[in-house]
Amino acid sequence: MHWRVFKFCSPFIVFVFAWIAFSATGWLCFLPLIWAFAIIPLVELFISPDQHNLDAAEEELAKSDKRYDYLLYLIVPFQYGSLLYFLFSIQDTTLSTADITGRIISMGLLCGIFGINVGHELGHRAKPLEQFLAKVLLLSSLYMHFFIEHNKGHHKRVATIEDPASARLGESVFAFYPRTIFYSYLGAWQIANKEIRKKGVSIFSWQNEMIQFSFIQFALIALIWLFFGWVVVSYFLIAAIIGIGLLEAVNYIEHYGLQRKKLNGEKYERALPMHSWNSNHVLGRFMLFELSRHSDHHYLASRKYQILQHHENAPQMPTGYPGMMILAHFPPLFFWVMKKRIRAINN
Repeated sequence: MHWRVFKFCSPFIVFVFAWIAFSATGWLCFLPLIWAFAIIPLVELFISPDQHNLDAAEEELAKSDKRYDYLLYLIVPFQYGSLLYFLFSIQDTTLSTADITGRIISMGLLCGIFGINVGHELGHRAKPLEQFLAKVLLLSSLYMHFFIEHNKGHHKRVATIEDPASARLGESVFAFYPRTIFYSYLGAWQIANKEIRKKGVSIFSWQNEMIQFSFIQFALIALIWLFFGWVVVSYFLIAAIIGIGLLEAVNYIEHYGLQRKKLNGEKYERALPMHSWNSNHVLGRFMLFELSRHSDHHYLASRKYQILQHHENAPQMPTGYPGMMILAHFPPLFFWVMKKRIRAINN
């Protein structure tokens, strides 16, 4: 139990590969992509999912072990150190188009895996410092509004027609992308405006979090332009878009085709483990800090990543997150694979 925390050091492999990508040329510029979307999904096809849960004593020990938190905090300097290195490295005028593409994709993976994913985990915490770090990480992907919409919108409306981040049955990932991105952003403004009105303050006040987030993100873009120029800014924006795409692809597979029932035709039933797709495939779990145990996360959002549980009644993905994200981009095959699983849930 004492050494269990160290398996969550494995995500830092992606940082190591990214630094190699930012230093090298040729196929090495794609090393993080190869690791995340070739090696891991391939290996997970041959490794059985692990459904083991911690017992009550183990869970209490893990919950109080600060090392799990320190690993998340450490992501912040690693993320911004990598971003700075990326910005400097991409200025090299001798790089080929392939080298530039590989480095942008590598930075995009960092934006998604660490900027948004770890920002998501910290964003559910109650401590002001942890929420601040969540916003700092989300800034690196220019997706700070996620902090508002995810916590105060998605978790309330998950697996309902009102939730833009819950994919509908028969909806392809390509149709899902524009719908979820646009309406999630709009939803964040609606939530922030509603909160500021409750305080008796104008929605145009600096106290409006969305105004704060917008200013901070534009300031970051301006700083990059000031020190590195518009070409590098464009590379950074593409990387951020890749990170956003990774997040929304994850959103797509996490709730595809699942719907909560309305009680008495009005309120929805409580979000239960059966309303989120779960994956116990270990490599994807560790790389994403247990994000793939998503059923338990929505059942109890305050539960820290290291103690998330497997639920017997939660629908299970046929493979881990990286493999499912690839599958989602081949809609006919994805629909065919998921159809029988959704039918089994509804019967």
